[in-house]
Amino acid sequence: MVTSVNPPPQPRTSPPELTDAWQQLGPPLPEGVRVRVLCAAYGDPRAAAELVPLLTERQAAGLDPLPAEPAALAPELLRAHRRAIRALPDDTRLLLLLAAADQYPVQTHAFLRAVAAAHLDTEALEAAEAAGIAHATAGGVVFRDAWTRIAAYESGSSADRRDMHRLLARVLHGDGESPRRSWHRGAGALGPSARLVAELGAAARGAREVGDHLLAGSLGERAAALSSDSRERSRLLSRAAADAWHRGDGDRARGLVASSDGSALGGMLALRSGNATEAFDALLTAGVRHARAALEQGNEGIGASVLNRSAEDQGPRSGPTERFGTADDPYAYPYATRYPHPDSQSSRSVPNPALDVAVHLLARATEAAVYTGDLRRCREAATVAARLGVIPPGTLAGLAAAVEGRYEDARNLLKAAAGRCGPGGDPTLLIHSGIAALLLGDHSGAERATVRAAASARARGETVTVPQAMEFRAYADFWTGRPRAAEAAAADALWQAYATGQDNGACHLQAALAMFAAVTGDGEVCRERAEAARTHARAHGLGLPAALALWALAFLDLSTGRFESAAARLRALAGFGPGHGHRAIRHLATPHYVEAAVRTGDTRVARAAHADYDRWATAVRSPDDLALSARCRALLAPGAEAVDHYRMALDLHGHGTRDFERARTELLFGSALRRLRQRTEARDRLHSALEAFETFGAPHCATQARAELRALGAPVTITSRPADLTARLTAQQLMVARMAADGATNREIAVRLALSPRTIDHHLRGVFSRLGIRSRIELVRLLGETGL
Repeated sequence: MVTSVNPPPQPRTSPPELTDAWQQLGPPLPEGVRVRVLCAAYGDPRAAAELVPLLTERQAAGLDPLPAEPAALAPELLRAHRRAIRALPDDTRLLLLLAAADQYPVQTHAFLRAVAAAHLDTEALEAAEAAGIAHATAGGVVFRDAWTRIAAYESGSSADRRDMHRLLARVLHGDGESPRRSWHRGAGALGPSARLVAELGAAARGAREVGDHLLAGSLGERAAALSSDSRERSRLLSRAAADAWHRGDGDRARGLVASSDGSALGGMLALRSGNATEAFDALLTAGVRHARAALEQGNEGIGASVLNRSAEDQGPRSGPTERFGTADDPYAYPYATRYPHPDSQSSRSVPNPALDVAVHLLARATEAAVYTGDLRRCREAATVAARLGVIPPGTLAGLAAAVEGRYEDARNLLKAAAGRCGPGGDPTLLIHSGIAALLLGDHSGAERATVRAAASARARGETVTVPQAMEFRAYADFWTGRPRAAEAAAADALWQAYATGQDNGACHLQAALAMFAAVTGDGEVCRERAEAARTHARAHGLGLPAALALWALAFLDLSTGRFESAAARLRALAGFGPGHGHRAIRHLATPHYVEAAVRTGDTRVARAAHADYDRWATAVRSPDDLALSARCRALLAPGAEAVDHYRMALDLHGHGTRDFERARTELLFGSALRRLRQRTEARDRLHSALEAFETFGAPHCATQARAELRALGAPVTITSRPADLTARLTAQQLMVARMAADGATNREIAVRLALSPRTIDHHLRGVFSRLGIRSRIELVRLLGETGL
């Protein structure tokens, strides 16, 4: 049973300022744990330093959630704050208790009304102000920091706390204040009350409807604490866990799931932070269980024989079927049923919330299978869905079809999903629409969908969804020639993914940042990001980011002339099994593999890979994919036969959006023309490629273009350094430069960007080199002069 009134501190949306002190304690923590410790500590280095040694081995490894209660997070710090508060006069402490109850865990903005109703004298706050603990403003009391506010609340006796909540409840009678009044009524209750449980549950539903998941979760947890029915308590905690997950508090969600029967949400948590294979099993099993519940509720659209067949596949039932949603209680699993997927279909004739949940869970099971790269599991999920009479969302079904090589089916499914990108709407659907558009080569459509997804998620209070949207927005920026914007978006999303407990999403972002670093020439960063991604991916069965990280390393090799190494890495993509590789990434990397194979004289496998890639390009009809297929054909063609293929590739690029790949096609075409002694056109193509690479900030590719021009005997135009600092630096270098100029240490910058101090030192050396300066003092002056 939940006994605490107060949930733990919520994650911050931006990295806090820190000192080095707490980082010196104990062994290094995984990046995700380190970020979550900082969020739980409200950015207070003293609280973080105190928490780290208290973590269990599993918590320090990120396997178990962090402590939930403030007293377990920083007991010594709270004791010190409580001693300072207890030294104040009684009437001062009473006002501070009232203010803390009004602010934590949700803002109710009733302090001044409560003071007036109780005829309290606010002059007593002068003692708190003199002690530097809090001060009064026109809007109420402002505490020195979050831990002081928590201490002020916990310093009061249980009876005094209940009195303050009851007082606040009495004055909350305005329009829209009913849920907060219910919260205080519940917090002021002495013991179990069925009437209050019903009131708090209804208030939680109201808060959930407007996207206030912090208030909804707090109400749900308090209702669970006041319930004497164990089944009802478990159900309420499952809802509260879903609210915690939505608002981005992954640790709270994981702790609540462990105290409830939230097995379905447990599968979702495993998908985002645990082992993807285990997530698949949990989600598929939960999906079938919900479908059985739908049958027992009398759904006419699913035949008993169909469900019985799938039940046989899942093994014998271990107990009675549970009901996970009813027509008048659609919020049993708000993460699934609040925004049902309109592109999910079933044969049902009447609404059934349990079936909505089943559809959602089967879609997520398919997503887990896609993440693992396990073709067998993709087929298993599709088979079970078909037997249940439901179809998962189009993007996931399209991905599964593509992985199986059914390209025509994949194209149709993805086009249908990409077309659902209107304003507003379910953020998850919009993300899937963006993914579908990316796969179809519509990068502008992908950008629109993902921007709308992030905006919709923020409007609905679904903090957890924002980094997912930003991740795919980064890909859209990257392919359309905005690598700095892509890098900045991915770095920001990485922090948010870690802060919200989505370490698997962070792993994917690490791999994406490795690819961006490979393009922008940061070899050290590329290798560090790729190693971090591959290490996490191997431990969690994630084939997708593991393959993407290997592709990044291969591209780094390719762009620096290490063709044997690049070819070996890209061949390895085809050999990796589930959890280590991914057919989709192997497929997307085919143009680079063909280039590396041709450079090393091994074209047999490359021809087979290109044939499969050409099948996809022909099915999808994306100009960029067709252009890359034509480029592969040119690379594999002998001598002068390649020229027409290159011309076709460049003509197709002209109708596409992947400007970086167009520049690489011009580089390869220019090189081929040089060997064919067509000097004039070769020079023009190579100069065009060089200009594009300098604009993209891709120094290794620019070096290759210069080398070709020198081999041609043509003068190499040295581009003067641009006056705009943002054009001289990569996005990561610019962020590091700004933080360093603001006085942050290398360790502080490393924490904020989820990198190692050694990598930050590498970035700063690159900043100094590109800007032609030698010290931080010069950096401060230069950024000040330019207004950056």
